[in-house]
Amino acid sequence: MLDKQFIYCWQKWLLPIFIRAVLTICLTTGVLGILGSTASMSNAQLISTTRHTQDQLNATVYHSPDCNCCGGWIDHLKTQGFQITDFITPEIETVKQKYNVPDNLSSCHTAIVNGYVIEGHVPANDIKRLLQENPNVVGLSVPQMPVGTPGMEIGNQKDPFTVFAFARNNSVTVFNKYPSS
Repeated sequence: MLDKQFIYCWQKWLLPIFIRAVLTICLTTGVLGILGSTASMSNAQLISTTRHTQDQLNATVYHSPDCNCCGGWIDHLKTQGFQITDFITPEIETVKQKYNVPDNLSSCHTAIVNGYVIEGHVPANDIKRLLQENPNVVGLSVPQMPVGTPGMEIGNQKDPFTVFAFARNNSVTVFNKYPSS
């Protein structure tokens, strides 16, 4: 009986989590998968495919099922060339804790882009700059939900806002500033 319960739990819960974790690790490190010596791809094909994957802009977005503005931010990223994996979760605070988002930099959604944490309504151009410069930070944040940020548009109204970079040692620096209109 215990064996049947274990198999059920493995198939229903643990296997999908395991597969997702392996895929995330492989994509994050630039490895496309587990390719043994019997793989049908040539080395040239593998290198070409790996470069293509690294050049793609992939974002895994975690947000609450109750949030409406997150969809607007996701649409903003899509129009800027990002491929989105969307995870709706009622446990968004657990996600923020897992990725070490400081409480004072918290917003409504958390995304992972090439290993960087992106918290809140960060403009796509700032994310692209982060990826290009590759600084030693945990990620970027636009705290709270300022009007006029991507996904928070209300007509022509635009509040000034700051994009912050945060590091593992809890230091926070200004990454970019946007004036009001």
